Amino acid sequence: MAASSAMQSILARPPLNRVVSNRSTNRVNQFLIPTSYVPHLPRYASSMRVRCMAEEDQQEQPKPVTTSPSPPQPQQTPRPAPKISTKFSDVLAFSGPAPERINGRLAMIGFVAALAVEVSNGQDMFDQISNGGIPWFLGTSIVLSLASLIPLFQGVSVESKSKGLMTSDAEMWNGRFAMLGLVALAFTEYVKGGTLI
Repeated sequence: MAASSAMQSILARPPLNRVVSNRSTNRVNQFLIPTSYVPHLPRYASSMRVRCMAEEDQQEQPKPVTTSPSPPQPQQTPRPAPKISTKFSDVLAFSGPAPERINGRLAMIGFVAALAVEVSNGQDMFDQISNGGIPWFLGTSIVLSLASLIPLFQGVSVESKSKGLMTSDAEMWNGRFAMLGLVALAFTEYVKGGTLI
């Protein structure tokens, strides 16, 4: 970075020139003689240090083949999984396991329900909420939140239950897309002034 700064300052400023005077005639020579250029670096550049942190490539040397039997290796016991915190503040922390999963699960249910009611009744999302949708929303939110929190408070991680196609990462991404889809559906219906379909 220091070299880059020095090169930019060299290219940005013309070299300094010095006017040489002729003492015998006491007049100024018209020729400009370029002097050696010393780049002007900012104040903080003198404290900037560049270090190379690269390590030399270590070549693996071939090991000699021995025919002597090796001593038996002790069997390693699998380590138990780290203990998951079940404190309320840890489970519901901003980066904790519950908030994004619960919001994603609610968004997946809400997006599918909003599209299903829109196709069957022809009501947009705002009409669905104003025509009795709030009790359904509250009931679904409470049931899904409790169903998601109970295993977390018992110390069961979501990753421990994910196998095959239904992994915890797939659920997280589906929830994120459902949140985006729900917001996009509401925004599109608001701009359009009616149902999407």
